Amino acid sequence: MERKKRNAKKGNWLARRARVLRTLGDTGRVRLTVYRSAKHIYAQLDDPVSGRTLVSVSTLSAGVLPASGGANKLEAAKRVGQAVAALAREKQIEKVVFNRNGFLYHGRIKALAEAAREAGLQF
Repeated sequence: MERKKRNAKKGNWLARRARVLRTLGDTGRVRLTVYRSAKHIYAQLDDPVSGRTLVSVSTLSAGVLPASGGANKLEAAKRVGQAVAALAREKQIEKVVFNRNGFLYHGRIKALAEAAREAGLQF
């Protein structure tokens, strides 16, 4: 019984993740995929046709956070959203599909999405 409880949380996340991917469908648009860990947040732009990653930004990327590292996690997520939008503009990408990857749309995920929208990405 212990084993089922321990894996239930990951199983639920995997089910949500698959459900989100099904609802996104095959639009042919570039996909903004977000992953959130306990300490960091990652965002990447994927081309669904070729399956390649076009741009990748995280809190571990150089230049996203100040050298002092004084930003909290919510502020870091906003900076990642701004950075991924800036890199998308450099590659002439304006419209994307937001893939929250099974994570609930609040907190750091919401902050990243709103910052990317404010910086010029449309989704």
